[in-house]
Amino acid sequence: MHCSYIKGSFALDILGCFPWDSIYKATGRAEAVRCLVWLRLYRARNILAFFRRMEKDIRISYLFTRVVKLVTVELHFTHTAACAFYYLATTLPPAREGGTWIGSLALGDARYAGFREVGLLTRYVTSLYLAVVTMATVGYGDIHAVNPREMAFTAVYISFSILLSAYLVGNMTALIVRGSRTERFRDRMADLIRYMNRNKLGAGVRSQVKDHLLLQYESSYTRDRIVDDIPVAVRSKMSQTLYLDMVSRVHLFKGCSEDFLSQIVVKLHEEFFLPGEVILEQGTVVDQIYIVAHGCLEEVATGEGGSEDIISELLPYDIVGDVSVVCNVPQPHTVRVCDLCSLLRIDKQSLTSILQIYSKDSRQILSNLLKGRGGTESRGKQLESDIAYLISRQEAELVLGVNNAAYHGDLSRLKGLVSAGADPSKPDHDGRTALHVAALRGYEDIVRFLVQRGANVNSIDKFGNSPLLLALKSGHERITSLLAKHGAALNLEDAGGYLCRVVTDGKVDLLSRLLRSGVDPNCRNYDQRTPLHVAAAEGLHLVASMLVGFGADVLAKDRWGNTPLDEGRRCSSRPLVRILEHATP
Repeated sequence: MHCSYIKGSFALDILGCFPWDSIYKATGRAEAVRCLVWLRLYRARNILAFFRRMEKDIRISYLFTRVVKLVTVELHFTHTAACAFYYLATTLPPAREGGTWIGSLALGDARYAGFREVGLLTRYVTSLYLAVVTMATVGYGDIHAVNPREMAFTAVYISFSILLSAYLVGNMTALIVRGSRTERFRDRMADLIRYMNRNKLGAGVRSQVKDHLLLQYESSYTRDRIVDDIPVAVRSKMSQTLYLDMVSRVHLFKGCSEDFLSQIVVKLHEEFFLPGEVILEQGTVVDQIYIVAHGCLEEVATGEGGSEDIISELLPYDIVGDVSVVCNVPQPHTVRVCDLCSLLRIDKQSLTSILQIYSKDSRQILSNLLKGRGGTESRGKQLESDIAYLISRQEAELVLGVNNAAYHGDLSRLKGLVSAGADPSKPDHDGRTALHVAALRGYEDIVRFLVQRGANVNSIDKFGNSPLLLALKSGHERITSLLAKHGAALNLEDAGGYLCRVVTDGKVDLLSRLLRSGVDPNCRNYDQRTPLHVAAAEGLHLVASMLVGFGADVLAKDRWGNTPLDEGRRCSSRPLVRILEHATP
């Protein structure tokens, strides 16, 4: 703060304190030195600062403060104009002083031809009178500009007087109507003080609340307050210009995609904090993440008995609250402000919603979090365990989202998830992939997309089903052909047992599709029985005819030595026996 003052207005303040009147006389009344007296006007800004402090002090009447301020502004304006009028008269040679407004002035019996001999108070009051009547544009005619210099200055002065009058009238109207920003600040401060008095809050909390509210008032021209009414697209571009470079340097977001970072910067909010303020407190549940833009903070570990140990110093591009928000754990350390600082804040809900869309960047953030946080060995292991759990949970949720999109035929959502880093071959808890679901439901476009993205066409779920088998079961011939074209196989672990069950259940269409897909009609179950054995035993002559047509062996023997023809004769089904006898070599 001191360095900023030295670099700024310090030199002008020093020059404004110089005794220029004495210097002017000591230098033989040099005109150049006389002009330096005007540097004193720069110090008038201290008066404005004084009134700003009074306006924010709720112990002083706001109406009284504003009225005094307006009167002071008017007096200062007329005083400056009076000095300017007198300066114009005294800068002419003595021989021409009779051609000035004061040199030619005659008021009653008083003559001002030798005005330098007139008393100082009389000259000042006369100049002030001219300034007031000119500003008010009363124009009595008793005193007026005489030479062109004075006329030009009077014209400019009257123009500024109109602006001053508008300023005074506007401020008086605002006092009557109420609702200015300063009044809203005072009302809010008064409400807070009443609240703190009622709840008997301590002096430390009171001071922090007042200081932070005052800082919010003085830093009201931040990006969030100014651009609220600007369209979102324009705000997004502004945010990228302001914050994208800074966010990309934060260790938590290193390696993340540009699209992800662009979404993050849109959700950032700038806040200012005073030295000594606590941003995050140890052991609390945190729902905000802060990025240090300017200033300095410190992480403090609070031990038993209230002892404090400084863990680390946080500088620009550091981040706090990330472990608590991402891992859903209490804040490990207290974060306190050392210097006046500017922080960029993003809330947990916004961050979580963005991470759900950009799953690949979500895993990158977890990896960065694990690399960027040290601490004790036990804490490191705990953090590693938490992050491993989060990664597994994210992967499970991602697989669920992919399978859900495939189940409902939502190709657009599925493309978004895969583009965000989802693995289309990742199985769920039942071993099913999105290709299983899409093949079962009959969504050819989704199956085609998954195959193009490298999905495993031969994956087997916990029930022994492959995508091709599910497509056959459901009768989706186009999907069956598509999968077969890309190398899909049925991969039946017990083909004989499966076909025998299909025959027993009477699923003739499924049997036909399986046989057309290349399943061996002579495959056997655990009793060495073929599907034709089962069909003959059940008297299913149509099924038997189909099996024979696909090359089933009529003389194949099971473990008891029985053939399908033997089963057919025991069944006493004449059509069945004829079919089997006709197929016997």
